[in-house]
Amino acid sequence: MPDIRYVCLSDMHLGEEDSLLTNLRTASTDTEPTRPSPVMRQLVECLRALVSENESEEKPTLILNGDILELALTTTNQAAMVFERFMELIMPPEGGLFDRIIYIPGNHDHHIWELARETQYVNHITGLEPGGHLPIPWHATNMFVGNDPNPVPSYFLTRLVKRFSHLKDFAITTAYPNFGLFREDGQKCVIFHHGHFIESLYQLMSTLMSFIFPDREEPRQVWEIETENFAWIDFFWSAMGRSGMVGQNIELVYEKMQDREQFKNLLYNLAESLVGKYDLPGWSKVVATETLKRCLSAVVDKATGTERVQTASLLSQDAEKGLYEYVNRPLREQILLERERNMPYDVTFVFGHTHKPFQQDMNFEGYPQWVNVYNTGGWVVDSVEPQALHGGAVILGDEDLNTVSLRMYNEDADPLKYSVKVEEAIQAGEENSPLHHKIRGLVRTSEDPWKTFSALAAQSVRIRAQNLRARIDKEVG
Repeated sequence: MPDIRYVCLSDMHLGEEDSLLTNLRTASTDTEPTRPSPVMRQLVECLRALVSENESEEKPTLILNGDILELALTTTNQAAMVFERFMELIMPPEGGLFDRIIYIPGNHDHHIWELARETQYVNHITGLEPGGHLPIPWHATNMFVGNDPNPVPSYFLTRLVKRFSHLKDFAITTAYPNFGLFREDGQKCVIFHHGHFIESLYQLMSTLMSFIFPDREEPRQVWEIETENFAWIDFFWSAMGRSGMVGQNIELVYEKMQDREQFKNLLYNLAESLVGKYDLPGWSKVVATETLKRCLSAVVDKATGTERVQTASLLSQDAEKGLYEYVNRPLREQILLERERNMPYDVTFVFGHTHKPFQQDMNFEGYPQWVNVYNTGGWVVDSVEPQALHGGAVILGDEDLNTVSLRMYNEDADPLKYSVKVEEAIQAGEENSPLHHKIRGLVRTSEDPWKTFSALAAQSVRIRAQNLRARIDKEVG
């Protein structure tokens, strides 16, 4: 029977009050980060129940696929404390669940990548003799870094976990923006990407540059996309929550982004402030302001509204287009570059970001066959009414790189409809993998730990929706 070798989670948003994995004080909307939330504790119990069924003593790898720490809507210390609670549960002194952790930052924890890459760059140039040219800082890692003898450690998270005496030799490795696993025969791979680059909003600076300079060459490689957009992503989605009083009010800005006209008005005010503060040579303030407004208006038309609030479909038109563009071009180029132009026959792509889990075979350009696509969903309540497409999933992989989705929950008004499901991305008539059969046999939804998890998830979703409604009513009042 296959063993679980890889476990993937994303969009935990640890520290954020609307996350099911952040503990709340009893009868309060305030967070209580010194204890794990009931859902977090039970989620780990579910994972422990599955991993304990492995026949081999080899422990699996945990892949954290972005937006694990919430650095946009809460403070660093709050997010770090909740991450500590998670580490206490999965890596206790008496024996951890995993032998290594790979961290792939997303947009809400993008600063984790900035800290890692800057530390890596400083360490690199420290070893160079002075007097020569220094290399240009790089903005991405190689995709297939699983056996890299010099992996990029997550400086912040590694230092955080080393405070536990039994983890003093443990390091959390960083990969960005893509991380890949390859089977020994070279014919099968699984690739993880948080998913923010499928959404045009997170390539806003590239869009703006192309609008101003329509004849320029579009970025094609993942590091070119990141180089043009990293400052925008890091500023707005991974730094503002830590900016004092500005950070405390940043959720109001996020809410404006969900409405096209509100977001446009916000950017228009920004344009007027910028022109008022900085004189542009050869431009009158009126002309400069109107020109900047037209540029921003064109960008807003392409980028308004985050994918997670688009509730009518699993992928909005913008996200579906962005997914195809990302997999067809920069992702494929990176695979071919690192594999000496040899495309594996069997490819699986795992992403999160949208908070809407699904699994589906999709047909992309330049791939030998259909690509197995999984979305890990998320663990945050984004609206006051239950959204049936929103939920959280765990992606499991075995030694042969078969993958299945452990759908932990989907939101529902009826608490009795919360139930864990095992799903696999296959086409009609295709047989399920041995891993799917094994996990289906282990997940008995009428028994613990699965039954208790579903009850806790239903209760926690309801409470956070009520809290969200109370905050909205308070803001309106």
